[in-house]
Amino acid sequence: MAEQDMTEKTLESYNDVFADIVNVLLFKGKRLIGEDDLTPESLRSIYKADEKLHEQERDVAKRWQKGNVRIAILGFENQTEADADMPLRVISYDGAAYRSQLLKDKKAKVSTDRYAVVTLVLYFGYKHHWNQAGNLLGRLQVPEELKPYVSDYKINIFEIAWLTDEEVSMFQSDFRLVADYFVQMRKNKGYVPPKETIKHVHEFLQLMTVMTGDHRYEEAYETPGRRPSNMCEVMEAAERKGREQGLEQGRIKATIKTLNRYVRRKLPIDSQVLADIAEDNDLTVERVREIAKENNVVLPC
Repeated sequence: MAEQDMTEKTLESYNDVFADIVNVLLFKGKRLIGEDDLTPESLRSIYKADEKLHEQERDVAKRWQKGNVRIAILGFENQTEADADMPLRVISYDGAAYRSQLLKDKKAKVSTDRYAVVTLVLYFGYKHHWNQAGNLLGRLQVPEELKPYVSDYKINIFEIAWLTDEEVSMFQSDFRLVADYFVQMRKNKGYVPPKETIKHVHEFLQLMTVMTGDHRYEEAYETPGRRPSNMCEVMEAAERKGREQGLEQGRIKATIKTLNRYVRRKLPIDSQVLADIAEDNDLTVERVREIAKENNVVLPC
C-alpha cells in the first residue's frame, strides 16, 4: 500500500479536495469547511513498543481552524481492500493526536482547550462491501463477562463505490471524478468518461494509475504534446497508447521470430541483416540489437 498511499495523499492533500471530501461525507454537502480553514498537520507520530521506538504515519491529515481557534484534526486513511485491523490502526492514529495535545501542555506549562480528532476511512473497493470490523469490539475476542468494561471504538468507513448519484453530485472538486469512476465500475462493470475538466490533472492521473493498475493513465500525462484536460481525452490517449503498445509488441515478436530463424539455421547475422530486419519491422537497428540482447541472441559488433 506504500506507493498507493503516497499517490492518493498527493491528490487529497490539496485543500480544495480535502475540504470537499469532508463537506460531502461528514456534512452532507454543507460547505462548513473552506479551503482557507485548513492547515497541514504532522502525519508522523512515535510510539514505544517492545522497548523500541516505532513510527507510524497517516495518509493525510489537516488542522481545521477558524482564525486562531482550532476546531479539529481531520485525517484520511485510504483502503482498496477491507482491513480487519483498521479499528486498531485508527485508534493508534487518533490516540497519538490526542497525546500530542497533552505534550504541548507540558511544554507550555498551561492547560489549553481540547479539540476533536476525526478519521475518515475511504474505502475504494467496488466488487464487494467492506466486510471487516467497523469497530473495536468487532475485532476483539472478549469474554462476555469482560465486555461491559471494554470501551468500544467506532471507525468512520465511507464506501466510495456505494455513494448515491446525489452524493456524488455534491462534490465540487476532482474527487467527484474519482467517486464517479468507482460508482460506475460497481454499477456497470465499466466506465463512460465525462467531459468535466480536471483541475489537478497530474495528481488525478497518478491516483487513477495506482487504483486501476493501468499505467496508461499517467503515461497520458507524460506523453509529449497536448496534455489531457478531462477523462474523455485521458481515455482516448490511453486507448491510443494501448494500440501503440500492441503494435510495438507485434514488431518485437516478429523481430524475435526472424532472429531465431537465423540462429536455428546457423546463418550469420551481419549489419545488413540487422538493417533489413529493422526496416521490415519499422524499428531502428539499435532497437533490434536491444531485442536481440534481451533474448540472448549474440550479434556481431
